[in-house]
Amino acid sequence: MPSCGTWRRADQGVRAALLAAGSCEVELVEPVRSDTGVARFLDSRGEGLHHLCFESDDVERDLERLAATDVTLIDARPRPGLAGRIAFLHPRSCAGVLVELATPAEPVRLPVTPATLEVVHVAVESVHETAAGYQNLFGLIPGPAPPGESVVQLRLGRVVVQLAAQSRTHGRSGLAALGLSAPDLTDLHDRLARHGVPVETIAGGLVVPPAATHGVPLIFRRAEASTDTPARA
Repeated sequence: MPSCGTWRRADQGVRAALLAAGSCEVELVEPVRSDTGVARFLDSRGEGLHHLCFESDDVERDLERLAATDVTLIDARPRPGLAGRIAFLHPRSCAGVLVELATPAEPVRLPVTPATLEVVHVAVESVHETAAGYQNLFGLIPGPAPPGESVVQLRLGRVVVQLAAQSRTHGRSGLAALGLSAPDLTDLHDRLARHGVPVETIAGGLVVPPAATHGVPLIFRRAEASTDTPARA
């Protein structure tokens, strides 16, 4: 994943970097003060997936719409952030997921990348209730449904948000893993192995365990041709 730049936000007490992953960006965040939300997250949960960001054409308009539906807002008004004008929604209104809305200051232009973010895996208590809520709140549309009642896929452009029951993921509610595609899994496996990164081979893909990726499980599948749609995660 090529870097799109690094920043230090003194007002938020964090240092951050953006990595391109196809039509999306992966944000790395490090606290530089102990009194920040990111620092408290690390103290309580350790390294891992922190939040999910949706790009908005008008974050202020979306905040007004969401406030009218009794969504709990962390930010009642947009504020400056790494992704432009941003605002956060409380996890209690988003099935345990901290959600960011962002309106970029200018159009996002990302470099071509060998790895593409395809799926954001989310563990939830109630799959179908959460699916209905995400459709209403964020305009996600139903995607191809995996077999069984414990998984639902929602699509935003080319990115899938996959909701799975906690019993299936053996974890707590919240962001659980990232699914990426790569054109050559054999080459990827060999490159990771040369760098001493543990890799597990699964049917049709590879898994890099969270111990090797700062708490974020990575699931790689072979890339398929598709169109790009700007998004962040």
